[in-house]
Amino acid sequence: MSIAEATPRWSNESPAASPHEASFISPLARPRMQGVWIVVAAYNEAQRIGAVLEELLDRFGNIVVVDDGSRDSTAEHVLHYPVWLLHHACNLGQGASLQTGIRFALDQGAEYIATFDADGQHSASDLPQMLKALTETRADFALGSRFMGQAEGMPTLRRVILQLAILFTRLFSGVSLSDAHNGIRVMTRRGAEHLRITMNRMEHASQLIDQIAASGLKYIEVPVHIRYSAESLRKGQPSSAALRIGLKLLVERAIR
Repeated sequence: MSIAEATPRWSNESPAASPHEASFISPLARPRMQGVWIVVAAYNEAQRIGAVLEELLDRFGNIVVVDDGSRDSTAEHVLHYPVWLLHHACNLGQGASLQTGIRFALDQGAEYIATFDADGQHSASDLPQMLKALTETRADFALGSRFMGQAEGMPTLRRVILQLAILFTRLFSGVSLSDAHNGIRVMTRRGAEHLRITMNRMEHASQLIDQIAASGLKYIEVPVHIRYSAESLRKGQPSSAALRIGLKLLVERAIR
C-alpha cells in the first residue's frame, strides 16, 4: 500500500512526480517570500526535522522537504509544519532528493533555491547572508564554506577527509574551493536550471561542482557555521565511504 492510499488527507498531489516518487502538500503549507525556496532532503530524520523546520520557518515561508523513503515517522513530523512535503517511495539517496526538490521549486516559479541538510548541522541564519552575497556579486551560485566560517565539533578525521575532497576537486574538476562537500548552497533560478543531478548518493556533491563549472556561470563561496554532534556524526556517511565515492567518481569520469 502506498502512502497516498494509507493517508487520504495527503491527497493533494504536486506536479511533476516521477514513477519513483509520490508528492504531497502539507495541509498547513502557506506561501510567503514567494521567490525563495528551501529544499531539505530528509531520510529517517524524525528526531531532528522539527527543530530544523522551526529554525527555517523563522525566516522563510517556501520550504519543501523531500522524504527519501524514510522508515521512521519523518513524514508525519513534517506534516505538523506549514511546508511542502514530497515523498520518494523508496530510499534513492540525497542526490536524487535534491534533484526532486530543485525541480519542484522551479515548477513553482522559484527565483532563488537553497539546499539545506535535515540533520541539524546547518544554521538557517547563514542563508540570508548567502542570498545577500549572491545578489550583491551577481553570481548564480553561493556555496557555503565551513573552512571560511566555523566548523563546531568537527572530528580530526572528518577534517582530513574533507581536505582530501578539496584536493580531489581541484585535480579532477579544475575548481578551486575551500570546501568542496558542503550541503548548504544558494542558487539563482538560472543556476538551478543548469543542474541535473544523476548521481543519487553522496557523490552528487562532486557532480554538482562539475556542472557548476561547466555552466560557465559565476559562483562564490560564503562563510557558514556547521555544527557537528555525536548524533549527526553517527547518522552521517562513515569516513570509509570517501574512498568508495572517489572511485565511483573516477569511473564516471573515465566513461564520459
